[in-house]
Amino acid sequence: MNYGKPSFWNSIPPVTKNLIVINLIMWLAAIVLPRFNVNLYDILGMHYWASGKFNVAQMLTYIFMHGSFSHIFFNMFALFMFGAALEQFWGSKRFLAYYLITGVGAGLMQQAVWAIEFQPMLNAMSEAITTGSMEGLIPYSNYFNTDVRNLNQDILVQIKEVFLNNPNFVTVGASGSVFGLLLAFGWLFPQARLMLLFLPIPIPARIFVAVYGLIELFLGVANFSGDSIAHFAHLGGMLFGAILIVYWKRKNGK
Repeated sequence: MNYGKPSFWNSIPPVTKNLIVINLIMWLAAIVLPRFNVNLYDILGMHYWASGKFNVAQMLTYIFMHGSFSHIFFNMFALFMFGAALEQFWGSKRFLAYYLITGVGAGLMQQAVWAIEFQPMLNAMSEAITTGSMEGLIPYSNYFNTDVRNLNQDILVQIKEVFLNNPNFVTVGASGSVFGLLLAFGWLFPQARLMLLFLPIPIPARIFVAVYGLIELFLGVANFSGDSIAHFAHLGGMLFGAILIVYWKRKNGK
């Protein structure tokens, strides 16, 4: 019998540990399965709601999909750093509920941002396909590589289909849940000291969270060219996290 200290891996709370394992398995599966003509990103990634590839389950499954190694590494590292403390504070059941709800909330925020940015143009395309008049597309000419008045209905149907199935309309990753965890950690442990990678100075968690939130808001509004990160989804995870914490505090004080 081993009466020594528990190993590092066994010291991680169960839900945090299992979430890390599930994410790693899904990441490896997404690398291997294309050899068998199975694209997990296409199946489990979150598509825009107007796409024919969207289904409601993707609002949850996208949380467990990741792209690059750095994407999953930093998300899982943050899950370990903040998730373990929060699971010990809340208990496994509440922690899991928080993680999943903030992830779904981040997905809802991303869907809302897509709808605000693209749905008016998609509605104009649908009207043009129905009526045959391309005049309604003129305000959205920057989305097309040609004079919209030269388009016809058949070509427009193809363009709309390609647009809706664009890989940029697929979101993957646990970042929304991770930002929800960051918000919760800063809220519940405001005096804990954290450090930014580019500023190795201990910062109170509440300030760390505020700075991160403002950076995400700026990047989301600025919408720099080539930036494919879903910044508003991150903010959505924080927003739903805040709502959930307030609800729990009012309900039972914790």
